[in-house]
Amino acid sequence: MLQLQYLHHIAIISSDYERSKKFYTEVLGFTVIQEIYRKERDSYKLDLALNGQYLLELFSFPDPPKRVSRPEACGLRHLAFSVSNIEKEVEKLRDLKILVEDIRIDESTGKKFTFFTDPDDLPIELYQI
Repeated sequence: MLQLQYLHHIAIISSDYERSKKFYTEVLGFTVIQEIYRKERDSYKLDLALNGQYLLELFSFPDPPKRVSRPEACGLRHLAFSVSNIEKEVEKLRDLKILVEDIRIDESTGKKFTFFTDPDDLPIELYQI
């Protein structure tokens, strides 16, 4: 058995790098650790942190294929972030004109959760702790 220690990062490929960069930094509150342009790939790589923890790599590539289906395609299903007040966070998203599903209750935990999407339709879950 492998001796994994923790999740290092999640990589996301965007169709519109600047739009996704703005979404992850200005809407979700990630901070930029570093941004690199890789000329040989005509690609940007943006390292992002949340509350000081490195979590996401955001990539741009020329003409990436679209996501096959949402969210039940093989591979990454969604990203999930914990929040302390889900109603407050949903209100902030809606004020930014971001479509958010109605808040639901997790049948197994009794906790509140909801979904919205990033600019490339990647599902993002908010889960109240």
